Amino acid sequence: MKRKRKSVRFIQNPLQAIAIAALLLGLALLSGTAQAAGLLIADGGFGGVLEIKEHAVHVTINNGIAVTRITQIFKNTENRQVEALYTFPVPKGASVSNFSMWINGKEMIGEVLEKKRAREIYNSYKRTRRDPGLLEQVDYKRFEMRIFPINADAEQKVQLVYYQELDIDHDRATYVYPLATVTRQDVDTRATGKFAINMDIRSAVPITEMESPSHPDGFVIADHSNNYKQASLENAGGSLADDVVVTYGLSRPQTGIDLITTREPGEDGYFYLTLTAGKELATLENGMDYVFVLDISGSMAHDGKLALSRNSVEAFVDALGPEDRFEIMTFNVNPNPLFGALRPANSAIKTQAQSFMQSQRARGGTVLAPAMQTAYKYGETDRTLNVVILSDGMTEQKERQTLMELIQSRPRFARVFCIGIGNEVNRPLLEQMATDSGGLAAFISHGDNFKRQAQAFRRKLTRPVATNLKIDIDGVRVFDVEPAVLPNLYHGSPVRVYGRYSGSGDAKLTLNADIQGQAYQQSAALRFPRKDPGNPEIERMWAWKRVDRLLKQADRSGDRTQVLDRVIALGEKYSIVTEYTSFLVLENDAEYQRWKIERRNAQRIDRDRQAQADRQRQLDIIRNKAVSDLGPQAAVPLPSRRAVNKPPTINKVPATQTSQPTVRTHPQSRPQSSDFNLGSGPVGPLFVGWAYWLARRKKNRQNNPKTN
Repeated sequence: MKRKRKSVRFIQNPLQAIAIAALLLGLALLSGTAQAAGLLIADGGFGGVLEIKEHAVHVTINNGIAVTRITQIFKNTENRQVEALYTFPVPKGASVSNFSMWINGKEMIGEVLEKKRAREIYNSYKRTRRDPGLLEQVDYKRFEMRIFPINADAEQKVQLVYYQELDIDHDRATYVYPLATVTRQDVDTRATGKFAINMDIRSAVPITEMESPSHPDGFVIADHSNNYKQASLENAGGSLADDVVVTYGLSRPQTGIDLITTREPGEDGYFYLTLTAGKELATLENGMDYVFVLDISGSMAHDGKLALSRNSVEAFVDALGPEDRFEIMTFNVNPNPLFGALRPANSAIKTQAQSFMQSQRARGGTVLAPAMQTAYKYGETDRTLNVVILSDGMTEQKERQTLMELIQSRPRFARVFCIGIGNEVNRPLLEQMATDSGGLAAFISHGDNFKRQAQAFRRKLTRPVATNLKIDIDGVRVFDVEPAVLPNLYHGSPVRVYGRYSGSGDAKLTLNADIQGQAYQQSAALRFPRKDPGNPEIERMWAWKRVDRLLKQADRSGDRTQVLDRVIALGEKYSIVTEYTSFLVLENDAEYQRWKIERRNAQRIDRDRQAQADRQRQLDIIRNKAVSDLGPQAAVPLPSRRAVNKPPTINKVPATQTSQPTVRTHPQSRPQSSDFNLGSGPVGPLFVGWAYWLARRKKNRQNNPKTN
């Protein structure tokens, strides 16, 4: 059968082109009416056709960080040169780490410059019709990539790479490839070309099972070992309307202290530390109070966000126990409570809530402050009030300062949790509101499992929360820690800490926290290596976290001017694209020299690719070993043991928990040919004895009522 060509008409008006929302990074998933973008736009063109000939996505998940590499080849089917504008959404918590173009058959790696300077250089090349490329972050949710020129009937290959932390909740990890977003619905975005996504998933804690809630019949899962799985999806034809969601379970929660490092010889090192409290925390017996605040403004009408919110609230309410109480409040420009008081979460009240939710329609503006003020009124001093906001965060700019002030002035018994709906969502605002109140922010995709998300959410709140976390490390010098103030530690939700260190060797970590008003302290031994080339992604993730914190800190005062110099300096040094820095690709190395642009990113990419290639070789060894027993054993002789590297030793889950805290550290440096960087391995529980400690405290209170 002759393959049809995927074509997209150019938008003639450049203002229309720029106004088109995020471009989806995919070509073909499921059949149906297009609701999402797949657009390559000729900015300022006169109409025409572009073809996306090839689209390949490869995801590697290792050490809690997902690296996504997208390679595409575009073809200009017109008989004239064009400039292409390619826009796409920023994935949750992602940092774009590379933008490359192939020019005259050679890959040219981009460099990050201050945004205005990058645009000026790009425009100077356009006038001479040479080969520049520009990648800019337009706002908190969208990137734009400009390519000029694409000659008549010519092909252009580009590659994007981004890093992000993997979402982990209790004993389940989730990866989302964002495809569902709002676009022009009068443009045919269906595709007949091939879309393929391949994933390598490595976990030191054994993987129990893997699935795709969004595409249950589309993925093929290869089970190479308890600690290494592959997932592959490949389709031709269909629409671009659905996120790709892949989740996998772990044999036990990621409970403990995980330390991962990276360090080049002669330089300071970088580290990534996670703290996770798992199921050994005792469940609280008292009920809790919830006010669900649902956004029904006009922006929620797009991309099915209101329906997604309704499904989410219904799942959350259904997960409540009979000892819980709740209220549902919708808002656009005014709040609209359902009951006017907290009601017990029995079946009759839940039915009323469901009917109320189904009657809601999206319209009007978004004014969140009055709804928050109303929600605070439901609090009682002897019970924790959980205010759960479900919104896309598309509130007016002038209201954001008021929201920050409301968070700071909330009652002491209130916590704010923000659930972002869909991909077109103001993540920075929702994350900042939740963090400042001691709560959590989460983001729900169309393709995810609402029931599981709701159960995980309630599980966090029904176990003790460790507050006022402080970490001290003795033995090595630790500095530039992000975040500077640690958030609360909830059950099954890791606290992630990035930082830098000098010195090397053994160190002692001391963790201080408050649990239900009581001071708690625990220590653990860590080791910081002198050399560790295996996880170079940590450097860039640290820099991205620092940039993110600086911008959010500035937004609290409503003035970013004081931090812009630091943001730009970090962006240029660590190759971080922000709203103030951009990736620029030039034709050859001589052009970079002419503009006095250092090849910092080119050096980083070489180092990153070497580490990734080392990992892939070790994964290949595991995969080859898994299939070595298949088929006639005498037909194809296996290579000698000398011909392959020895597979890495994988720590097994202990049969019983030890009396020591989990300390999972990156294996120390070995020859690169045989080193796979596990980064973490299950040794035992972090807060072993929390349940025992709480039970003993309860017993002491019963025996001695005067005990505090």
